[in-house]
Amino acid sequence: MAEISDIFNILHNAVESKNLGKKISQSQMADKLGVPMRTYQDWKLGITKPQAALAVCKMLCQLDEDEVLYTLKKLKKALGE
Repeated sequence: MAEISDIFNILHNAVESKNLGKKISQSQMADKLGVPMRTYQDWKLGITKPQAALAVCKMLCQLDEDEVLYTLKKLKKALGE
């Protein structure tokens, strides 16, 4: 089973890939997420484990790919992204 740190590293790398491989600092990512940089660092290192993040990932894994895309589009709209 993946650890929380694995999940955050996968997502961080995916965001960097979307930006054509341009590196995104932990500080920049923390700002995008609205959390302190130290909190984000702890998540990436697996020092702290936000249970909500794991729950959200498990819920998304219950959906088919098309359902995941549809759901993420709805979430993006709800978050004003």
